[in-house]
Amino acid sequence: MKNLQRMGGIVALIGAATNLLGAAVYAALLVPKGFGTTNPDPSRIVALLADNQATMRLWLQIIWLAFGVCLIFLSLALHERLKAGSPTLAQAVTIFTVAWAVLVIVVGALSINNLNTVVRLYDTNPTQAATVWLTLDTVETGLGAGGGETIITGLWFLLLSWAAMQAKALPRLLNYLGMVTGLAGLTYVFLASDASLAVNALGLIIWFVWLGVVMLRTSPVAAAQRTPAGRMGADRGYSRLGSTGLTDQ
Repeated sequence: MKNLQRMGGIVALIGAATNLLGAAVYAALLVPKGFGTTNPDPSRIVALLADNQATMRLWLQIIWLAFGVCLIFLSLALHERLKAGSPTLAQAVTIFTVAWAVLVIVVGALSINNLNTVVRLYDTNPTQAATVWLTLDTVETGLGAGGGETIITGLWFLLLSWAAMQAKALPRLLNYLGMVTGLAGLTYVFLASDASLAVNALGLIIWFVWLGVVMLRTSPVAAAQRTPAGRMGADRGYSRLGSTGLTDQ
């Protein structure tokens, strides 16, 4: 159990790092070139992708593929942590986590394939490459950040936070942060609010760091024993030991 929780803590911290890297590169390199704006210039963006294809490919592999693999391992640790307090919700969270991980990996593979396609076209026909990029980016956005992946993320945060509160498996403030992060993601998708996007992105990074620290420092058993029900169970166990004469005299 301890090894599984330690693994969960490590992959949670790695997940936070991948998202932090993603946000930093996006803000520093891509936004100034028109990424994420309402009226992007396809010619500038395609030229940027062609000039930095190796860096962009590595970036996509980290923020999508590496993060997706982290989620798969995290699902195991979260299930172990939740199952004692709420077995049904633990199974639901696991299914949602795996679904999120699969979607993240699929979007990552699609993004890398789109990058390769656009770069190949750019070498022969930059104008056509810009047109193709517009089509591919629309599909990618619909599935990935800002679309399906963000919806799944928001629902996952809400479900996990609720399950963890029912099972008393994670700190209450961490659960509240998860709910705010999930609601912010859903608000961004349906209302296109830039403020909600910022709250979702920052909240996700902080939440994963916090979760990683919690998993590395506390076990599910220790967390349960801090709850009233857990302390009552421990007291009953101690009383039984005392009645059999096994406690210190």
